[in-house]
Amino acid sequence: MVTIFLIFVSPAFSTAHILFFGFGWLFFMRQLFKDYEVRQYVVQVIFSVTFAFSCTMFELIIFEILKVLNSSSRYFHWKMNLCVILLILVFMVPFYIGYFIVSNIRLLHKQRLLFSCLLWLTFMYFFWKLGDPFPILSPKHGILSIEQLISRVGVIGVTLMALLSGFGAVNCPYTYMSYFLRNVTDADIVALERRLLQTMDMIISKKKRMAMTRRTMFQKGEVHNKPSGFWGMIKSVTTSAPGSENLTLIQQEVDALEELSRQLFLETADLYATKERIEYSKTFKGKYFNFLGYFFSIYCVWKIFMATINIVFDRVGKTDPVTRGIEITVNYLGIQFDVKFWSQHISFILVGIIIVTSIRGLLITLTKFFYAISSSKSSNVIVLLLAQIMGMYFVSSVLLIRMSMPLEYRTIITEVLGELQFNFYHRWFDVIFLVLCSCLEIGQCATEIDSTESIQVYHLY
Repeated sequence: MVTIFLIFVSPAFSTAHILFFGFGWLFFMRQLFKDYEVRQYVVQVIFSVTFAFSCTMFELIIFEILKVLNSSSRYFHWKMNLCVILLILVFMVPFYIGYFIVSNIRLLHKQRLLFSCLLWLTFMYFFWKLGDPFPILSPKHGILSIEQLISRVGVIGVTLMALLSGFGAVNCPYTYMSYFLRNVTDADIVALERRLLQTMDMIISKKKRMAMTRRTMFQKGEVHNKPSGFWGMIKSVTTSAPGSENLTLIQQEVDALEELSRQLFLETADLYATKERIEYSKTFKGKYFNFLGYFFSIYCVWKIFMATINIVFDRVGKTDPVTRGIEITVNYLGIQFDVKFWSQHISFILVGIIIVTSIRGLLITLTKFFYAISSSKSSNVIVLLLAQIMGMYFVSSVLLIRMSMPLEYRTIITEVLGELQFNFYHRWFDVIFLVLCSCLEIGQCATEIDSTESIQVYHLY
């Protein structure tokens, strides 16, 4: 058995695993944990191993297109890679997440192993029940089959992908295109800063007034000469000192003004950031990103349109988009063109771009998410959650990228993944993607209207 394993394990994959593991290790040290002390190396190892096997799945997709190694060897590596990544995502990472959560609770520290197992069993219960409402499996599969795990991981991962894609589709035009930048002038910033300074002056004035009132009350003996005893306590509750009501009202006004000052400060910072983006958009690099913004905006609009069509007409494409697009173009122009040959090469380039942008985009998102919510105590748990999200995201990417590949390249992937309901995952992605895009677009429009009204109000001061 060991001999067969060594024969099938290619040196190329061993080298790739080591390289991907090293990159994951460096990313962990240089990006995620550069501001924290690494206390649990098991967290670092789990994150790096998850990253390595996740990237290897994308490498296997490239190998399918290029026909690297023979089919039996590729099938073996697909099977091994999926088994390892599922073992990590379903058993190892959830257990250690529960373990580190329990370890942070002092009362449960002595019994942390027992409570960690209880948390893992709770996770497994809800993870298994996740498959009940979705038509994701063929009835042929047994309870311990690999398809049972992939199908449930796929639901979570595809949901995450749809959420990230929907956010990117709506946010991309507003981020890169100068057209969507609101016109911010120096007069807008000056007006808002004047409003902020006026608010700060009012806060200082009212706090001085409160201090003077307290001083007057102290001099009159209204602060320390409080009645004692039971009846004195009842009297202090039912009656109040002459100046205490005034102090309460002033304090409420101060609280409201402080909240307003925080909002004004954030608005001022936002105006400065927008003005910097306007200046940046006038540079050569800014114009380049503006051009990319138009390109990606067209792509995002097309993706939203196609998701709508897929949902309304309940359809899933049978051929990959590249082949379909070339066929339509060739038939429309009426020219002689080797569709099969060029669709293979263009599909290879397209899949490569999807893989690179997916990995890059996910790593950037994970880094921002980690810095937003992590602390010295919760950092280990957060990193394990990021590893869980990353693994599920990449497994689900394979489910969806499969549709972007020509039919002859899907054979082994389909055999390894089993008889899953692939159409469901594409439809589920479209539904989540479209709903999120609609909600975000409504929210974005409301934010723009509110910002415009705010600037108009600040000009009145």
